Amino acid sequence: MPILMDFISVSDYAKQHGLAERTIRNYCAEGKISGARLVGKTWSIPADAPLPQRKNALSHISPLLQALKEQKESKMKGGIYHRTQIDLTYNSNHIEGSRLSKDQTRYIFETNTIGVSESAICVDDIIETTNHFRCIDFIIDHAKDQLTEHMIKHLHAMMKNATSDASKPWFAVGDYKQLPNEVGGLETVPPELVGREIRKLLRDYKALKNVSLDDIIDFHHRFESIHPFQDGNGRIGRLIMFKECLNHDVVPFIITDELKMFYYRGLQNWPKIKGFLSDTCLSAQDNYKAILDYFRIKY
Repeated sequence: MPILMDFISVSDYAKQHGLAERTIRNYCAEGKISGARLVGKTWSIPADAPLPQRKNALSHISPLLQALKEQKESKMKGGIYHRTQIDLTYNSNHIEGSRLSKDQTRYIFETNTIGVSESAICVDDIIETTNHFRCIDFIIDHAKDQLTEHMIKHLHAMMKNATSDASKPWFAVGDYKQLPNEVGGLETVPPELVGREIRKLLRDYKALKNVSLDDIIDFHHRFESIHPFQDGNGRIGRLIMFKECLNHDVVPFIITDELKMFYYRGLQNWPKIKGFLSDTCLSAQDNYKAILDYFRIKY
């Protein structure tokens, strides 16, 4: 399903990023701004298109991100990329009700087949597992790109592509929810206000000078409170957290099924008691650090 984008002028884009219009026009002419198109004699730019990264920004990549990129490209098995794909996909899907085991998840990743099972397997569980692998590849490839509304919608489109939800007329794959929904029995932002609230969240996040782990967790809480999509919010939110940790040189983490109830309690209590969720995330971070230690990756 195509994702609708808002386009703005060179002037507005330049003001948005505090740059000269001439610089932006040069970026467009050189093909450095994704989605920019020439209409007549003027450039039209997606409102949330990220700025092209400078060379010095591209060179500042953590040992972890470097390893993930290299192992992804070389299709290396048994390394940190392989382990991250299986652990993050299995746990994030299992939290949301997937009935695939960790061994089944590993088998799908390693062989692109489902193997033999004595019990029935939900087709959506298989599709969403393979889709999640692709989402992880995407956040590795775009770890250093600015988080945008278009990117968030694109992740959702990748996650829900070809699932049974995609055939439902009321389910907007790759776009915001059309019907009100709840999370944990709590009301969320109504559909007609989702776009406004997501854009405000992204503006607030972009305004931060030095993004910390608590800032990433706070973004996650606000994102889940908005609950922008009809389904898949938890998985998209956790993918965004992992990406933003890679972006800001924070050791990422995986919320395991064992931490699920602490994670839910932390989300519910974040506005009042931030320690519940931050402690859970720090515990998950310690677990991932142990994996990095095993693979001898510095952090």
